[in-house]
Amino acid sequence: MKDIILQKLTELEQSENIKILYACESGSRAWGFASPDSDFDVRFIYARNVNHYLSIAEMPDVVGLPVDEVLDIGGWDLKKALKLFLKSNGPLYEWLQSPIVYRQDNTFADEMRSLMPAYFSLRSGGNHYLSMANNTLRDDLQSELVKLKRYFYALRPTLACQWIVEKQSVPPMEFDKLRVLISNDKIQKSIDHLLEQKKDADEKAFIKPVALLNEWLADTLNYCREQLPLLQSEKKDADELNEVFRKYIQP
Repeated sequence: MKDIILQKLTELEQSENIKILYACESGSRAWGFASPDSDFDVRFIYARNVNHYLSIAEMPDVVGLPVDEVLDIGGWDLKKALKLFLKSNGPLYEWLQSPIVYRQDNTFADEMRSLMPAYFSLRSGGNHYLSMANNTLRDDLQSELVKLKRYFYALRPTLACQWIVEKQSVPPMEFDKLRVLISNDKIQKSIDHLLEQKKDADEKAFIKPVALLNEWLADTLNYCREQLPLLQSEKKDADELNEVFRKYIQP
């Protein structure tokens, strides 16, 4: 599949007249809890030539291919990505930590990663994950039967939020790295059981709610909700990101 993805990225470069600076896996395969039928969520950052950015017309800032059951490939223009980086956009900070990288300009990737600690707003990032986890717990995990995969869509952002509160740094993307925060053996064993189920279950698999996990999720989110207002929310100026932008747009 990697060869197919690389081919699709090359075709996009040629058809859209862009240069892809970074391309990675962004979904469950990168998070560490893919199902057998999980699709490939490929995300990338690209640049165009300088004349594109000097146009008075509003130009599209996203590029992608039609989504099918196997491939979901889409990317952001460099200018859009840097604006979102400045706003501590959670998915973008995750992309730059993905364990599955399809293509990258090494200098660009290293430069962006080096800027992450300085530009990541703890409070903004924490609120992003808090909202994501709370919505999933409230909307998807309260029925008589719930989708198995939704537990991981609640657990991962909850742990990311807890990471921000307790370690006051950019949370890792991978679920296994976040799990080190859990000291309760019963919670860990319950998660292990869900992971074993997910290895063999399709994306639409349903299970009965796990009361122990629901309680832990609610308690942890309440704890994070109390702590987040105490975190810094200062935003750094865009000078270094402007330098990155000017460096990587094509002449």
